Amino acid sequence: MLYLAIALIFGLPLLMVLFGIGLYNRLVALRNRHQNAFSQIDVQLKRRYELIPNLVEVARGYLRHERETLEAVIQARNSAFQAHKALGEGGAGAGAMQRLAAAEGALGGSLGRLLAVAEGYPDLKGNQNMQALMEELSSTENRIAAARQAYNDAVMVFNTQRESFPSSTIAGMFRFEAAALFELEEQAMRQAPKVSFG
Repeated sequence: MLYLAIALIFGLPLLMVLFGIGLYNRLVALRNRHQNAFSQIDVQLKRRYELIPNLVEVARGYLRHERETLEAVIQARNSAFQAHKALGEGGAGAGAMQRLAAAEGALGGSLGRLLAVAEGYPDLKGNQNMQALMEELSSTENRIAAARQAYNDAVMVFNTQRESFPSSTIAGMFRFEAAALFELEEQAMRQAPKVSFG
């Protein structure tokens, strides 16, 4: 009986400590998973930001009368790049993620307008450089969509674990902040720009 009482007195706190350590480690693993998922988006966004100036440069020679459209694409690209850069510096807070989503939505809209204008220029549609860039952009857009879905799934798992009891106690003690989803603002921006140059 004495051994049982001693085992309970020392064993129960030890089990609670081990359980708390397990919950903490699970939260850390889930946080790292959603951060890694965002890094996959990060790679694709950088790739997209590098493609857009090349696309605009090829189109510029053909679209002399569409200067406003080209400037809008470059301005939207620069805004999205700055929002992306700010997110990398300040962490994945909800406000920074919303600014990135809004900037990406605007970029998608301006790219869509550029592609619609480019459809009216047969010489541009036939340009091999333009076709290659459009193919690359389309592939990148698909990768961004897949990476965004994987990131949002990882965020959902992390936030669910963070908000569930007893993990919420550990999360509160160690200040695990909620992760923000990466959701595009407008429904029209939820789809990759349609590319049909062939």
